[in-house]
Amino acid sequence: MSAHDLKPPMIHGVSASCVVLPSHTNYKTIFEFLCAHFQHIHASEWQKRCDDGLVFDQYLMPINTFTPYQAQQHIFYYRFLAHEVNVPFPHHIIFENNDILVVDKPHFLTVSPTGRYVQQTLLVRLKQQTGIEDLSPIHRLDRETAGLIMFSKKPTNRAAYQQLFADRKVTKHYHAIAQYTSRLSFPYQFQCHMKKGEPFYTMCIDPHLPVNSETMIECLMHNQNYAKYLLKPSSGKQHQLRVHLNALDIPILYDPFYPLVTHKEEHDFRQPLQLLAYMLAFTDPITKQNMQFFSRQSLTLP
Repeated sequence: MSAHDLKPPMIHGVSASCVVLPSHTNYKTIFEFLCAHFQHIHASEWQKRCDDGLVFDQYLMPINTFTPYQAQQHIFYYRFLAHEVNVPFPHHIIFENNDILVVDKPHFLTVSPTGRYVQQTLLVRLKQQTGIEDLSPIHRLDRETAGLIMFSKKPTNRAAYQQLFADRKVTKHYHAIAQYTSRLSFPYQFQCHMKKGEPFYTMCIDPHLPVNSETMIECLMHNQNYAKYLLKPSSGKQHQLRVHLNALDIPILYDPFYPLVTHKEEHDFRQPLQLLAYMLAFTDPITKQNMQFFSRQSLTLP
């Protein structure tokens, strides 16, 4: 086995990340390079990772702050956060076979590790639970949104499942709670051009560009003030359903981004966004079986 075939084991559901040391630099130590290359991570954090044995060279030998720099060497490191807010809501695996997992995600749980979350992410939870290091989400689901998300278990067939979403061969139904309106006649088809907004993590509508997003909206039930809507997107733009309902002046209840960005404390789990990825259906590209899954969660009218 060559050095490039070696890989550190998964620790507490976290897989090792890898970076290659570039040529033509003046770094004396690997520690110096890591501090300069990852400027968002404080030097004291790299010091702690080295001290805790969480940084390795390509031969899986631990690196300390004095290990000499050697160009083109593969360096492995683990991502851990000193302080991470616990997300006190469980996930549920509702289907598993040799190729995929289908998981019912709670509100407030980020799918993959980000700057603020590592252990408190669905992917790391699942890796800890199953021991499957090659798990990878096949599509997106916002931290604020609850419901169904699918994971690939094998890198060899991950692309086949991702292609289903790219080719729009997956039927996705969502439930949402928003203001009731009598202005619209349901079912109502909404189309628009969506693009990156300001702030950068939001989306907006440009009425002058060609349509690139579409949602069919049905009203399942309503009271005097609120309605439970069935949303059937035929495209998969970021925040599509949230932007579409907001454009119709019926923003989803408790949406922290639309119509106005509001920042909540990380530990504030009140008022979850009332959006649920309720159903997934597709023909499995490996088994050729027709698959259909429903979330065990539900949204109720206030």
